[in-house]
Amino acid sequence: MRPRFPLATHVSPTDRRLSALVRHLGDSSASSMESQNPNQTISASSTAAFNGDSVFGNIVRAPEDPILGVTVAYNKDPSPTKLNLGVGAYRTEEGKPLVLNVVRRAEQLIVNDRSRVKEYLPIIGLTDFNKLSAKLIFGTDSPAIQENRVTTVQCLSGTGSLRVGAEFLARHYHQRLIYIPQPTWGNHPKIFTVAGLSVKTYRYYDPKTRGLNFQGLLEDLSSAPSGAIVLLHACAHNPTGVDPTIEQWKQIRQLMRSKGLLPFFDSAYQGFASGSLDADAQPVRMFVADGGECLAAQSYAKNMGLYGERVGALSIVCKTEDVASRVESQLKLVIRPMYSSPPIHGASIVATILKDKDMYNEWTVELKAMADRIISMRQQLFDALRARGTPGDWSHIIKQIGMFTFTGLNTEQVAFMTKEYHIYMTSDGRISMAGLSSRTVPLLADAIHAAATRVV
Repeated sequence: MRPRFPLATHVSPTDRRLSALVRHLGDSSASSMESQNPNQTISASSTAAFNGDSVFGNIVRAPEDPILGVTVAYNKDPSPTKLNLGVGAYRTEEGKPLVLNVVRRAEQLIVNDRSRVKEYLPIIGLTDFNKLSAKLIFGTDSPAIQENRVTTVQCLSGTGSLRVGAEFLARHYHQRLIYIPQPTWGNHPKIFTVAGLSVKTYRYYDPKTRGLNFQGLLEDLSSAPSGAIVLLHACAHNPTGVDPTIEQWKQIRQLMRSKGLLPFFDSAYQGFASGSLDADAQPVRMFVADGGECLAAQSYAKNMGLYGERVGALSIVCKTEDVASRVESQLKLVIRPMYSSPPIHGASIVATILKDKDMYNEWTVELKAMADRIISMRQQLFDALRARGTPGDWSHIIKQIGMFTFTGLNTEQVAFMTKEYHIYMTSDGRISMAGLSSRTVPLLADAIHAAATRVV
């Protein structure tokens, strides 16, 4: 039988573009060496440079990122009551960024350890970090880990993990079609397209119920070609906050395995959704337990608050130890020309916490406190809207889970709230519940009530 990940000689679109560029540069060098005629024609860009104009003068300004652009607009607003609910980062009750106490402890240990050096890590990253990350998402008793069928590489947070996985699949997997949920995180289609995969969507969110379109999801995955890749949010779906139930996950797994679809999990919120690391990893572990293959991209941005440290991991579960070893060898060839090797500091923080029992337990307590505060914000906002008699059913706010809520507000209502109340969010009505506090819930409830009653 041929392995799931045949080591094909396919060259990715990125490689083809690089080869073409090298040939072009080679031709240009040869031409310049062959022709030393001072009277030869000079290109328009060279003329522009000689005249003092920029050779990049005709480049068009790119639009702002739809998510990061919210923060840009927020920062320009002089209003003292402005509220940013667009940023995907945890905030305290006082609206401040949070550094976990256990993270500070781990950093202090690292700083005080005089034996630590700043040498390059291996291409695949910090060994302890990789082993502990795999155990965190798959479980310490995972048969895939015990049988050495998992290869894990340290990457640049969740985005980098997805990007490395996508490039690997574009080079070596026999199917270059990936299905992503509609809607999904805005960066997903860009990551996969640039890596050389073709992107299609499957139905996920139902605007009428503000819940899961489960029937549509099953129908779309049923019609997907055999072997297609399917992106799955492990928990706390971004942007909707809508997750399948465990029974629905079982049906999804059964359907995907029957059609030979390859799961690619994006796990950005483990422990941050429900407050339980094990509960939030249950869908992933369900797919691993059946002996099948899958990919999982992890991020420690949210659950350890290591946003700027860019700490993540990509794990690929294979059929055999031999296939896993060969897959790892090819992952190295993806990473080496991309960023060579990952940074050491953030991964050392994670490894220090995960391998120490007391620090691990301290982390889980702080993690649950963050998750509980977000759940409390959901309840407070729901209660405030109900107290105001705001038109519509807002129960989806407490039914959804994780950092984000899809409010159901339309583009015009969002624009109204920004103009009249200085509340900033993405145009699709997604808000970060972590950006709320007991002090700002009434302001948001007033704005939503006004939008719902005054803007159709």
